[in-house]
Amino acid sequence: MKKYSASISEGVEQLKQETEQKFTVLMKYGTMQLQYFSPEEVDTQTPHLQDEIYLITSGESDFYRNGETIKCKTNDVLFVPAGMEHRFINFSNDFATWVIFYGPDGGEQ
Repeated sequence: MKKYSASISEGVEQLKQETEQKFTVLMKYGTMQLQYFSPEEVDTQTPHLQDEIYLITSGESDFYRNGETIKCKTNDVLFVPAGMEHRFINFSNDFATWVIFYGPDGGEQ
């Protein structure tokens, strides 16, 4: 996938085509992967092999990360190191986020 730009509207349209999952991949380069993620009812994600950054594009949510829960909303940025338990809870119906995975499996130190 050789693509060097992505838009929220593109993410929304591409996500509509997904039938099994609530995310879609819009860009890949080396170890980096850009996804658009919009959970429905329950966020079922489990810890990932890579570090990740969330850029909230719409809505609001509580965010559980390693035993701590914080509030997040549009334009907030969150970081989760590889292997850490995390999920969005109590999110609004319009909640969506960019997710950027990067680095080696096991995360950067």
